[in-house]
Amino acid sequence: MGRLWTIMKKELLHIWRDPRTLALIVALPIMLLALLGYGIAGESRNTPMAVADFSKTDASRRYIEYYTASSDFAVLYDVLSEADLLALIDKDLVDVALLIPEDFGRKVDTGHPTAVQLFVNGSIDPTDAQTVQLKVSAIGQMATQSILIEQFQRSPSAQMLRLPIDALVKTLYNPDGNAKLYMIPGLIPILLQIQLLLLSALSVVREREQGTMEQLIVTPIRTWELTLGKMIPYMLVGIVNLFALLWLSDVLFGVKVAGNYWDLVGLSGVFIIGALGMGMLISNLAQSQMQAIYLAVFVVLVPAIILSGLMLPRDNMPAVTFWYSELLPVTQYLEICRGIIVRGVSATTLWYSSTVPMIVLSVVYFVASIVVFKKRV
Repeated sequence: MGRLWTIMKKELLHIWRDPRTLALIVALPIMLLALLGYGIAGESRNTPMAVADFSKTDASRRYIEYYTASSDFAVLYDVLSEADLLALIDKDLVDVALLIPEDFGRKVDTGHPTAVQLFVNGSIDPTDAQTVQLKVSAIGQMATQSILIEQFQRSPSAQMLRLPIDALVKTLYNPDGNAKLYMIPGLIPILLQIQLLLLSALSVVREREQGTMEQLIVTPIRTWELTLGKMIPYMLVGIVNLFALLWLSDVLFGVKVAGNYWDLVGLSGVFIIGALGMGMLISNLAQSQMQAIYLAVFVVLVPAIILSGLMLPRDNMPAVTFWYSELLPVTQYLEICRGIIVRGVSATTLWYSSTVPMIVLSVVYFVASIVVFKKRV
């Protein structure tokens, strides 16, 4: 027991005398619990919705209010064409789109049947998509029943009444609710992030612990040359793994790239640069491999898995959690992968929502990794 206590005492003193490691051990789990706890709590509400109201009548406005009366849906866009509705879904800005025909108000007022078209974004989680379908169908039926009652009160001849509104629901991109079509394009960014971040996060700090950094310090190599020299091999590893993952997704799970394959590869290269930049930044801030792994896992990897939109929707996250996830390039890259692979959109379609933010973040992390890097032991 004496020898056991000696070893335990040694390890406790080692932790206590390393303030940075002690702070990481105590503070990071607490911060992460608060961040993730708020991020994953609560029911999905205020599903983003777009409306194209060609009728512009009191009847059409009352019909729209059935969807917005509760907190289930929030109308964020009022557009002028069906093409605009579909473009908003392509950009992943809304999950539901409602199209009301021009003769809607006249037919409702005169007791003639009419129809509205509802589009549901099937590229979201199949469970969420099914829930949205059930909600829009239930609200459509409730609106129809209310209007039917009003018509009956105006004309008690019940035998002359017909269902006034037929709500046609169409699910886009993944109408069968194939879970693989949702999960596989989300797993590719996460797997690349884990591999690239850990490889680069250990690269510099490993040199210091092994003593080989001293040999690099005395050479005339510049800081940016040393940084690039360490990152380029990992870039090649990332590109090779990307091709392997895309090929296996097709062969094993039948998930093909619906959009432009080379758009996806090019944007993947930008993401790889950003992921390696984050890893090199962590490697320069850490003093040991344990600190580097701790920072990589708790600051980037766990939030990336939970907050990036891989499994949980981000629409209802609190502001702090939402913007923290926005600072992770993997969040933008995940949207790009699902957009190109599932919805078949182009990089320009996602230009402002995902492409530009990911490019900016990747460049910032890459430049920061060079600026912070110092040739020191």
